[in-house]
Amino acid sequence: MAHPYARELGDFLRARRARLHPHDVGLEPGGRRKVTGLRREELALLAGLSTDYYQRMEQGREVRPSDDVLDALAAALGLDDEERGHLFTLARAARRPMPAEVDHGPETVPRSTRRLLGVMDTPAVVLGRHLDLLAWNPMAEALLGSPDDYPPQRRNMLLLMFDDTLTGGRSCPDWERQALDYIGMMRAAVATDPTHPRATAIVGELSIRSAEFRRLWARHDVRASVCGTKTFHVPEVGDIVLDWDTYPVPGRAGLFMLAFTTEPGSADEDRLRLLASLRATR
Repeated sequence: MAHPYARELGDFLRARRARLHPHDVGLEPGGRRKVTGLRREELALLAGLSTDYYQRMEQGREVRPSDDVLDALAAALGLDDEERGHLFTLARAARRPMPAEVDHGPETVPRSTRRLLGVMDTPAVVLGRHLDLLAWNPMAEALLGSPDDYPPQRRNMLLLMFDDTLTGGRSCPDWERQALDYIGMMRAAVATDPTHPRATAIVGELSIRSAEFRRLWARHDVRASVCGTKTFHVPEVGDIVLDWDTYPVPGRAGLFMLAFTTEPGSADEDRLRLLASLRATR
């Protein structure tokens, strides 16, 4: 049975190889090709490895690549810093025996973090390592709706993002970019524990019921942390453009706060304040 980290490493290498074309790395495409990306032997040549050795890595078989080999692969694949870090995380974990028991207990939000959420005058939530929604403040509820409307096991950003009853057929113009951000964060979490039952349940469910998720998950993109801008369509006050950033929760590995902010004095700030006031009177 293949080591779970070795399988994840092989899948990541395969996805990154498929992303490259011969002309990207200065190779002639040659005759008819059965694959759209680089062949295994072409990548092995670029990295200075034997084709057999590289093939065993992609297949998740018992291979323990050295850091020098990983450096060569990262260069051959043209990985950025985040992708390179992901490659090393997976490979180094694959060198170690899997622990007999891993703590998969419930995630808890520190009381001090909950107090901070309560005094923040901007929407903010706390997410777990697998994007479960663990805590939120009244401003977030005004903007996003009440998480209490969903069973605890459904309060997950990925599950909600791929719920057709909530997304209105994916009409948001930047929906796919946002989905890739969340999927990339889930990939980073899977890299720390490929067998975690919560990750297995979420990815398994979405892989079965969503072709879009399967397509995006197969890209093997990874995000250690993200930030961005999102437009919220709010009927009561109009569109609100918010910047969002993530911050790790001290002392809780994998937990992070996601906070939304507006430019001070902007029309977006006025709309957000009006929304909070309208929701507070209901």
